[in-house]
Formats: sequence, structure tokens, C-alpha cells
Amino acid sequence: MKAAQINGYGGQEVLKTVPNAPKPLAAAGQVLVKVHAAAANPFDWKLREGYMKEFIPLKMPAILGGDMAGTVAEIGEGVTGFKTGQAVYGMANAAGGQGSFAEFTPVKATQLAAKPDSLDFTAAAALPLAAVSAYQALVDHMDLQAGQKILIHGGAGGIGSLAIQIAKNLGAYVATTASATEIDFVKGLGADEAIDYHVQDFSTVLKDYDAVFDTVGGETNTKSYTVLKPGGTLVSMIQPVDEALAKQDSVIYVQQSSKATPERLAKITELVDSGKLKVHIDKLFPLDRAAKALEYLKTAHPRGKVVIQVKN
Repeated sequence: MKAAQINGYGGQEVLKTVPNAPKPLAAAGQVLVKVHAAAANPFDWKLREGYMKEFIPLKMPAILGGDMAGTVAEIGEGVTGFKTGQAVYGMANAAGGQGSFAEFTPVKATQLAAKPDSLDFTAAAALPLAAVSAYQALVDHMDLQAGQKILIHGGAGGIGSLAIQIAKNLGAYVATTASATEIDFVKGLGADEAIDYHVQDFSTVLKDYDAVFDTVGGETNTKSYTVLKPGGTLVSMIQPVDEALAKQDSVIYVQQSSKATPERLAKITELVDSGKLKVHIDKLFPLDRAAKALEYLKTAHPRGKVVIQVKN
């Protein structure tokens, strides 16, 4: 099968699309998916460059890619609730070297769900990690309620753009940070207040917020503590807690490790099919240009998601 894989860690030159990678099988608890489209995430280029090799050692060659949408090709032992030919979406195991940048990928049944009826495979592939991350943060960790105020960093990005919509659907007041060129875009998603982080310091503008969702890290994360009211919640996709700051500002801190589950994916599907959640695709690449897709994601700060077309 055709697949984009690495044989060692490095830059975009190590990711090669090969025509003859071994076709995987569906092990117990897995579903083999015929991939139509896969989305690129920062995790993929960080994995490629070896940022996490001490914690996630890859057996080479390793196929990258997590997000995907496709059809069920084979059902492993012990799996129920799926049928051959069914349209599905979810998260493949990039950390295990059997990712979604391939014509076939084995996926745990616990990280898979029926594809939203209202989306094609390309749009559906862009959703799993970003939408689940936003939903998990806002609903499961923050318990965000109508009338509460939330600051969402990186509102034009893949996760942030979905988080804004989910927060508005929950009835929250939403502030977000974005570059000047993205202000109209994030307001179009529903943001009540958009701060150009190049010219404004959000920490001097915003006060007494109930929650902050951090997809940026660094100084942005550190300044976010002061935005919250006592007892407010800061969820970060990037950075561990600063215990001293959390104690000083009485902040509830969560460093989130996102996990796609059938239940969370079903909630995303419900939001999408009811018209309350839309995904924006910045750019589409063919599988042969998977290396270029990851480099674009790393360097270009895309608006929304970058998707790799596997099946034409």
C-alpha cells in the first residue's frame, strides 16, 4: 500500500511516500480503515523530528498521522458496532508507527465513530483531535456554563477555531487572541472579543475570566494565570502547571492529554450535523506531498486545518 513514513528522525526530508508499505491487519479490538483523508497535526512533525523519542520511541519505518476518515475494511476480534463499508472517523496510532498517512490504518475501536452524515471525508478527517481537544477542555475539564467568560488562545488555529464555536454553543462569552489578519475570521466564528497579540497584551485587557484554554504555551501561558478570577480554570495543551502561580492566583490547572473516545466523537458529530460546528480547511495536500504538508503546518500558521488527501 502507499504510505508516508520515516526511517529516522529529522526534517521534512525524512518523510517519504512509498508505494509498497506492508498492508496492516486489524488486531483484536481494532478496525482496519481504508483511509480517504488524514489531517496533519503539530504532534506529527514533532514526532518526526524526534522531540518525544525518549518517551515515544518509534520502531522504524514508522507511518505518521493521527486524524483520519475513511471506510471500514476489516473488523478485528471482539469489535462490535461497526460494519464493513461503513463511513467512520477517528484517531489512528501515530505514536505506534501505524498512522493515518497511508491507504490503510488499524484503529482502536475505542477511538473510532461513525462519520458525520453532513461532512465529506476530507472535512471529517480534519475534526477528531482538534474537536475532541476543544470539547474535552471546555466541557469535561472546565464545565463551561452559559454566561461564563472564557479566553481561547490561538483562535484561528485548528483547535482554537473549533473551541470558539463550542464555547458559543454553550452560551459563554468568548475572547480570543489572534493575529491582525485573523480578527475578522475569529469574529465570524462567534468570538465576542478578539485581541491582536502582536500589538496588545491580553493580560492587561482581560480580567476576572472563568476559564482560559491555552494552545500556545510559553509566556502566553504564564500571563494567563492573571486573567482568571479566583477558582478559575486554566487548561493547557502545551505546558505543565507552575505550582507557585497556580497557588498565588488560586487557579485550577489542567495539562490536557487529549483522547478521542466514541462518546466524545459522538458529541462532535451531533454538533456538526446540527450545524453548530464547522471545520475550516486551510490547505489540502495529496499523500505524495505529505512532507510538504507537515512543513506548511509547522511554518505557515494555518487558518484551521491542513488535510492530506489519500483516496481521490
